[in-house]
Amino acid sequence: MSIPPPSGPQPSPDPREPQGQYPARPQGAYPPAQVPYGGQPGFAPYGLYGPYGPRPPAAVNGVAVAALVFGVLCFLPAVGLVLGLVASRQIKRRGERGRGMAVAGSVLSSLGLALWVVSLATGFAADVWEDVKEGTRDNGVLALRKGDCFDSPGGLEGFAAEADRVPCAREHDGEVFAVVLVPDGSYPGDDSLADTADERCFGLRDTYVMDRWALPATVDVYYLVPSRESWDFGDREITCVLGNQDAQDTLTGSLRRDTTTLDTHQVAYLEAARVLDDALDKAPDAEFVEDDLPGHKEWAAQMAAALAEQTRMLREHEWPADAERPVRELAAELDEAEGEWAKAAVAGDADTYYEPYDRGWDLVDPDGSVTARKALGLATTPPEYDEETERDPDDSGMHV
Repeated sequence: MSIPPPSGPQPSPDPREPQGQYPARPQGAYPPAQVPYGGQPGFAPYGLYGPYGPRPPAAVNGVAVAALVFGVLCFLPAVGLVLGLVASRQIKRRGERGRGMAVAGSVLSSLGLALWVVSLATGFAADVWEDVKEGTRDNGVLALRKGDCFDSPGGLEGFAAEADRVPCAREHDGEVFAVVLVPDGSYPGDDSLADTADERCFGLRDTYVMDRWALPATVDVYYLVPSRESWDFGDREITCVLGNQDAQDTLTGSLRRDTTTLDTHQVAYLEAARVLDDALDKAPDAEFVEDDLPGHKEWAAQMAAALAEQTRMLREHEWPADAERPVRELAAELDEAEGEWAKAAVAGDADTYYEPYDRGWDLVDPDGSVTARKALGLATTPPEYDEETERDPDDSGMHV
């Protein structure tokens, strides 16, 4: 049974039409409602639409972008790693985008940090510094090695700026006789490096020029030390150089007199002579015995010991036939000198010191070794030093 509609005009099913003005439309006149796939009539899919249309995309985290950049460049890997971790926490808390960039930055930074550690452990940084020096080989002091002779614009005064290697046989400004490596650590400062250069370079000079007689009195020691900037890049070298006291003057020929240029007999003689030279270098500061008798007596004992060692070394070596006799005669004189210095070492006062001291000094006169030196092919002119121009070891020329 059906119930008839109430009398009078019926409201229109279409809400767009004014109510009560139109008759009812036949059933089925409207198209079916469009329902999104999987949804229910009257509801939109979750996350697709909001009350005012599509939702805007989430912002990209800026820290994540920075982490990725540092990770790719590997410039500061530790910074990239920290930024990646910070970005991951911010993205999780704020709901931002960029998690993939944060993760990628962290991973790349970790790899970069590991590579830095490996490079330092394997000396890669030192290899880079060697490559830099190799690149300056044409006109830079960084690539100068022991035995190299060089010219520098303006003489040795321009040594720190530029240097061109040249054959030692031609005129040149300087000759490298040693390269000293300074231990790693923080920059020690200019004064500390200069003190190290004074000590090490003067100590190594006699190793390069074993025959002191072959070193002109006008030659002085110069050196180049690392700057603060080159130290930060890995420079740890002090370059020791021989040059004229007049920095504008030049040298001709190599000054090298060591095992690479001398024969075994020459080396044996010079090694024995160095024992006495070292003792002579330890003379007391007080010129007069009366001013420091204990100091002079101690030095006399050192001289006696050095002479005993020198004669032992001279007698143990098998000399060539033409040098055997002069060396034997020299050893006999040194034996006599040893006895006189030993007497001076036990003198009771200055007066009793002077007599054996004077005799002992005459017996070690350089002229007494000229014959033996000539037979061995060594320099035969004793070095002469002008006391007015001779430099104090503590004032070693230009520090560059």
